[in-house]
Amino acid sequence: MSKVLIIGAGGVSRVVVHKCAQRKDIFSEITLASRTRSKCDAIAAEITALCVKTAQIDADNVPELVALIRQEQPKLVINVALPYQDLTIMDACLETGVDYLDTANYEPIDTAHFEYSWQWAYQERFQAKGIMALLGSGFDPGMTNVYTALAAKESLDEIHELDIIDANAGSHGQPFATNFNPEINIREVTAACRHWENGAWVETAPLSTKRSFDFPAGIGPMNIYRLYHEEMESIVKHIPTIKKAQFWMTFSDNYLKHLEVLQNVGMTRIDEVEYNGQKIVPIQFLKALLPDPGSLGPLTKGKTCIGVIARGLKGGVRKQVYIYNICDHEACYAETNSQAISYTTGVPAVVGGIMMLTGKWHAPGVWNMEQFDPQPFLDEVGPMGLPYVVVEGEWPEL
Repeated sequence: MSKVLIIGAGGVSRVVVHKCAQRKDIFSEITLASRTRSKCDAIAAEITALCVKTAQIDADNVPELVALIRQEQPKLVINVALPYQDLTIMDACLETGVDYLDTANYEPIDTAHFEYSWQWAYQERFQAKGIMALLGSGFDPGMTNVYTALAAKESLDEIHELDIIDANAGSHGQPFATNFNPEINIREVTAACRHWENGAWVETAPLSTKRSFDFPAGIGPMNIYRLYHEEMESIVKHIPTIKKAQFWMTFSDNYLKHLEVLQNVGMTRIDEVEYNGQKIVPIQFLKALLPDPGSLGPLTKGKTCIGVIARGLKGGVRKQVYIYNICDHEACYAETNSQAISYTTGVPAVVGGIMMLTGKWHAPGVWNMEQFDPQPFLDEVGPMGLPYVVVEGEWPEL
C-alpha cells in the first residue's frame, strides 16, 4: 500500500481519484493538489471509501512542487495537470526522488507543437536517481500503445501498418463544446498533421484526409479524419518494423463548422493580442467562454470506441488484428461523475500507477507504455472498467 500525490483537478483527475479510492489494496492515502483548491475539495467530497487530503499548488513552480512532495512523501506523483507543466513536475520528482506518471506529453505553451524529445531528455537523470517516469498512461496515448504491444506479442511477428482510430459517438447537445480542456483540444486538432511512412514523417494540412469507418457495437459508419498524435512517435521508435502509422479521430460536421469559423476570425490563435490595453491570448479567452468539459458529464449519451488496427506478418502470412474498447458515457458518469473521455484517460493512469507501485512495470529511467509487457496491464485494466476486444479479419486500407 502506497501514498499517491495527484496533481490537477479536471475531469480526468476526478476519475483518477475515484478509481484510486476503489483500490485501497494499492493506494493507502491520496493527496489531491491543484491551483484551485476548491476544485480539489469538490472532488474529495465525492469520495467515501478513503480520506482524500487536498492542497493548493502552482504546478509551474518547481520549489512549490518540491515542498509539497517533501511534505506529503508520496511513492508516486500522478500528473493530470496541463501538458505545459510536465517538465516542472518531472523536475520536482527528480529533486525529491519520487516516481512520475503522466497521460500526455509535454507541449510548450507558446507553440502548438508536441513531441517526446523534451521528456526523453530526462532519461539519464532519472536512471541516475533510480526513479521511473511512465509517459502517456492514458488511452491515446496509453491504451493504444498497450494494444499495439499486445498485437506485436500475440498476433503478429512483424507489424507493418498501424491505424489508431478514436471515435466519440456520444452527444452532449451543446452547440459547440470540447470533451476535454478546450485549449489543449483545439491546439491538438488544428496542428499540422503528420503520419509515419517509409521511415519518415509526412506532413499534411490538419483534417485534410477523411475516410469512413464502420465501428462495432452498433455505432456504425462515421467519418474519421487524420491528425497527428504523440503515441505514433514512440511506437514507431520502439517497434521499428512499422512502415506506416496513422492516427484517426471522428468529428461531427457541426464541430468542424464551428472550428472553421473560430479559426477564420482568429479565436484559436495562441499568441497574445492587445485588447483595451490588456494582453490576451484568444484561445484562452475562448476557453473561458466554452462549456467546462466537466459540466458535460450528465448531458452526454452514447459510446466511445478507441482502438488499433495492426497489419503485418504472422508465420510469413499477411494478417490483420483489431483491438479496441467500447465505453458508455452514461455508465462512466454513474460511476465517477465524469463522461467517457475523462474515464478512458483516468482509468489507465491509475492502472499505470498500479503497475509501478507493485513492481510489475518498474525500472529507472523514462519509459513509454509499449516498452513493457502488455499482459499485466491488461489483466488489471479490464476489471477496472476498460475491457478490450481482439478481432482478426479484414478491414479496408485507410
